[in-house]
Amino acid sequence: MSSTTSSTAKLTIPKDGLPGMLENFRYDFMAGFFVFLLALPLSLGIAKAGDFPPAMGVLTAMIGGLVVTFFAGSQLTIKGPAAGLITIVAGCVAQVGGGPEGWKMALGVMVVAGALQVVIGFMKAGSLSDFFPLSAVHGMLAAIGLIIISKQVHILLGIDPATLAGMGPVRLYAQIPASIMNPNGPVAIVGLLSLLVLFGMPLIKNPIVKKIPAPMVVLLIAIPAAMVLDFKTTQPAHILVQIGDFWSEIGYNADFSMIGTGVFWKYVIMFLLVGSLESCLTVKAVDGLDPWRRQSNFNKDLIAVGAGNTLAAVVGGSPMISEVARSSANVTFGARTRWANFFHGFCLFISMLLLIPVIEMIPNTALAAMLVFVGYRLASPGLFFKTYKIGSEQLTIFLVTIGTTVATDLLVGIAAGIAVKFVFHIVNGASLGNIFKARYQLKETDTQYYMNVQDAAIFSNLIGFKKVLSRFKPGKEVVLDFGQATLVDHTFMEFLEHFEEQYVETGGAVTVKGFERFEPFSSHPLAGRKVKKQKIGETTTQSLGGS
Repeated sequence: MSSTTSSTAKLTIPKDGLPGMLENFRYDFMAGFFVFLLALPLSLGIAKAGDFPPAMGVLTAMIGGLVVTFFAGSQLTIKGPAAGLITIVAGCVAQVGGGPEGWKMALGVMVVAGALQVVIGFMKAGSLSDFFPLSAVHGMLAAIGLIIISKQVHILLGIDPATLAGMGPVRLYAQIPASIMNPNGPVAIVGLLSLLVLFGMPLIKNPIVKKIPAPMVVLLIAIPAAMVLDFKTTQPAHILVQIGDFWSEIGYNADFSMIGTGVFWKYVIMFLLVGSLESCLTVKAVDGLDPWRRQSNFNKDLIAVGAGNTLAAVVGGSPMISEVARSSANVTFGARTRWANFFHGFCLFISMLLLIPVIEMIPNTALAAMLVFVGYRLASPGLFFKTYKIGSEQLTIFLVTIGTTVATDLLVGIAAGIAVKFVFHIVNGASLGNIFKARYQLKETDTQYYMNVQDAAIFSNLIGFKKVLSRFKPGKEVVLDFGQATLVDHTFMEFLEHFEEQYVETGGAVTVKGFERFEPFSSHPLAGRKVKKQKIGETTTQSLGGS
């Protein structure tokens, strides 16, 4: 354990509820305000990219902050619309009719999906996120990034989105050279300047600059540029954000007239699966960033997000998750409690009361630049290299998930990734009877837990192992013996590392035995591994960190 982790673990945990708000007001309000500066343009852009009215993304973020805050099972996550759902939202709107009617039909889908999120939260299904292999999940997110880029590049160059209607990602990429050759000059310049700011600011090492939200700098450049170049009168209507009468649009908007169709239920499943998975993964990631190492209640958080989605969809908002970029920024900006999420929602509420004329001066090319940047972050070249370093089999699963998702849809893509993962496991020695069942022997004494792991320890039976380990009392020695195991995959190795970190923080100790019998699939410390063809030596003890 590092000295940093040990010291932060001893910090006094901030109070919750009203006492927490009073105790931490200046930290949480400033963090919430800075997150608001990020959330306003991103919420507009994400909703617009999903063919929703742009302001409906802001409505969702407002509900996520002002309402969901009080029921959430996590302290530092920010609730709002997410880039990861853009492709599902846009696909749903298009397939249920398109335009304003498609928006209302999609809201009906979201109401049902949100209600089901609440149900599966009460059924304690938050842990089901552990079932999905990390390489397939990362592949799904990378594919979403590539799909986002495929459309937003054209918007960034000032191309009318109506001319892109009906094009899939492959056609959109093929169309990029034509858009580059025929840009809307002044609009494209603003978009490219915005892109330069977004990619350039993270490279500046100055600590003051690092605290300034890049999307806010983009707006400070793009809005004056739009005014100087008189976009309102010299450019087509699609160049600027259009809010209209926001407050009169809020009301009962959901339409359930397609509830008896296969398309309706296909998108219910997609919203439920991807939205719940992304939310749970974000909560897990932000728990790792929390200086106080607070552990979130995944099921409670899923119930809160589901309730927020149901409410947002009834009144017209886009779908909500616990969003990773804004949540990690929230931690960076010094948030201490859930009140930072509330203040971010409150600032959005004030902006929609007072700043709509200013918001309508934002060029859509600036929002497109932000989404291209988000898409790049989701599908960065570094992610491909990192996956390759973990093992060639992980890269194969990752690439299959990406290719299938881009060519078909998210459900088929994630299913293809999981199927390839199963094939690799069976080839590497996992038995069919062990794929979903955690096999182990457990002995407990006053001072020790001794778990003898048997057969395969992989993503699809991780939930069983996790349930047992979560019941271990703090302060004991945990010995995990892999002397009778045949296969341990990357998802399980990552879980083991997190388990060791968290258990040691409670005052316990973790020892891993038996890994010298295995050969890893790569030199990465958390690579999957299988038993060597010839067993060598006798079992020795080694720490997980050195395995």
